[in-house]
This record gives sequence, C-alpha cells and structure tokens, in this order.
Amino acid sequence: MPRYPECWDTCGSCGNGEVMVETVHVKPGDRIRADEPLITLETGKVALDIPSPHEGTVIEVLVTEGEAVAEGQLIVTVSTT
Repeated sequence: MPRYPECWDTCGSCGNGEVMVETVHVKPGDRIRADEPLITLETGKVALDIPSPHEGTVIEVLVTEGEAVAEGQLIVTVSTT
C-alpha cells in the first residue's frame, strides 16, 4: 500500500483507517504492466485504483475484497524477472 495522500490525514473516512479493498483486479499467475491497477480501494467517499509499481507476474495476492488495509501494508507480491 502506498502512502496515503496528505489530505487523508484530516478526512473522516480515510484518516481513521477505514480504507477497504473494493475490488481485486489480479490473481496469481497474471502478467501485469507497470501502472496497471492491482486493487481498487473504497474510503466511503472515493474509489481509488492502486497501480502496480512494476511490470511482472503476480505471485501472491495478500488482500481480499472487503478487507481493511493500512498504509504500508503488503498487498501483492510481483516477480519482476
């Protein structure tokens, strides 16, 4: 999980840690490109796609739909080789 935007520190939904996984877009074995969405988050106010920082193959998805996630949490393992 990337660092939350600064504005989220003061937002009622985002600032209190209630950031949920709305949709998981990848599964193990999927080939992905850099910037391709891995998951979509729902804060109660906005949906936000979290993109892959790298191109590669998804090894493991560590979150599920409906799960709360925290800043810095590992969400997907990607092999770049």
